[in-house]
Amino acid sequence: MNADTELLRVTGLHAFYGDSHILHGMDFVVNRGEVVTLLGRNGAGRTTTLRAILGLTGTRSGSIMVNGRETIAMATHDIAHLGIGYCPEERGIFSALSAEENLLLPPAVASGGMTLAEIYTMFPNLQERRNSPGMRLSGGEQQMLAIARILRTGAKLLLLDEISEGLAPVIVQMLAGVIRELKSRGYTIVIVEQNFRFAAPLADRHYVIEHGRIVETVTMNELAAKMDRLHLLLGI
Repeated sequence: MNADTELLRVTGLHAFYGDSHILHGMDFVVNRGEVVTLLGRNGAGRTTTLRAILGLTGTRSGSIMVNGRETIAMATHDIAHLGIGYCPEERGIFSALSAEENLLLPPAVASGGMTLAEIYTMFPNLQERRNSPGMRLSGGEQQMLAIARILRTGAKLLLLDEISEGLAPVIVQMLAGVIRELKSRGYTIVIVEQNFRFAAPLADRHYVIEHGRIVETVTMNELAAKMDRLHLLLGI
């Protein structure tokens, strides 16, 4: 891999929650402009990997290089200001604020954040519901809002956790279109996803995690040939 093309390199990453040792030497690379998935069964360490990249776990050791900078000892707010946006599984919408107020809240972590007009072009539903409080939005609209909010910050490396979970198929397809659009604009995206049918056509590369380490790497071109192996590892 060429350092000029790498945006994220994780090497020998260990992470703990208290006494629980969750990640056991994670190694993977994400290049600029790629969509990469972290696949695995529940408890494999996928979400912990995203959280560890941002310093949101307990103790971490190893190396996490973001755009050539070592971040393992950095504070979370400093890591975010390297241009990283995190969309957690719980979404974190402010329920009493309107959709538009939610969009106006996030601080900039880098230049080039999307304007409200650009957000509303990408997510027409949010324009229609811009004055509705977060608690009145559907699950799909809340997920759109959670993604849109990080696009406002200027982040170009997006960490997305289970964005399709529990959503109607039509919304899932819309989100797939959003990811393709973001990729075409040069965003780099790491997706933790249980819905393999959603993730498979989007990703340049899939990393399969078991017991806190990568056990298989599958590129888009290898997908058909390695489906039996993926079925075995993921139970799909």
